[in-house]
Amino acid sequence: MAEIRQRTILTPPTATRRRLLAAGAVAPVLAGTATPAARALPRERPRALIKPVMTKLADWTEVTKAMGRPGDMKRYMYHTGLPRRDLDVVSQGVRIDTALALGTHVSFVRYENGAHLLMGDAVITEQELQGFSDALLDHGIGITALHKHLLAHKPAVWWLHLHAHAHDPVAVAKGLRAAFERTGTPPDRPSPTPPRLDLDTKAIDRVFGFAGFQDEGVYKLTWVRSEQIVDGDMILPAGLGATTTVNFQPLGGGRAVINGDFVMTASEVQTVLRILRKGRIELVELHHHNLTDEPRLFFLHYWGTGDALRLAKALRDAAHATAVVPMAGVAG
Repeated sequence: MAEIRQRTILTPPTATRRRLLAAGAVAPVLAGTATPAARALPRERPRALIKPVMTKLADWTEVTKAMGRPGDMKRYMYHTGLPRRDLDVVSQGVRIDTALALGTHVSFVRYENGAHLLMGDAVITEQELQGFSDALLDHGIGITALHKHLLAHKPAVWWLHLHAHAHDPVAVAKGLRAAFERTGTPPDRPSPTPPRLDLDTKAIDRVFGFAGFQDEGVYKLTWVRSEQIVDGDMILPAGLGATTTVNFQPLGGGRAVINGDFVMTASEVQTVLRILRKGRIELVELHHHNLTDEPRLFFLHYWGTGDALRLAKALRDAAHATAVVPMAGVAG
């Protein structure tokens, strides 16, 4: 009897029994007795966004003192440049002009609620990287990206994006100064007299459809995103942390080296990559600059050498594949 009972316990339910069990399980659902009445989800309140306010150079006197370096105004932004003129960087046999890829800079923006936003991009050698990062973090300044702008290059250099929210911009400026003092970033000095560019800049302008500008020995064109960009609850002024840049460093004979970055939404990234590679432009880095931006933006750094106009056409096509407008055409 024990053996029979054991077999009976282990015998699986018959097909009929399985059907009855399944029917019993779903019957309440089919009858409508197991599903609670649907309730409308509460609507989220529209988020109150904070606007930047226009300031003047005199408003930033104490920040200037704390930084120990003069700055200037770029519309809503108080901007300080810290070019790494001390570095002699060579990438793929090309000596890199400071204005091409070695231009550290930081910008402050004041908001209507009295808060301030800092964003910046720092050029740091590999030997300086950890001490610089420690000083930033010790002073409450965030690092939002750590990446490369160049391919094989010597000495090893890194680029960091900096970010801070504060009611006291002077405290942030003191933190920046402490961090930069751990590097070889040289004191500010007047820009050298720009050389005559061995480049057909008028032809480049015709390719892009608007005029660029000369920055020391480099010719530049800049675009900004056409939509509103928000960082947390703060509306970013056009050109702060969300620009596409094209930089030409002449190599002579109509040739140039190009370097810069594209700002893109996720849906634009693959199209830009394909256009650049079709134009024989090398890809360097794809990454974010911010942690809480809306829409989410991706940045692509690139490199290329060759006929300047050929390169310009590929860069133009890539820019046209994104929702950007020339910086010169931005009002406000």
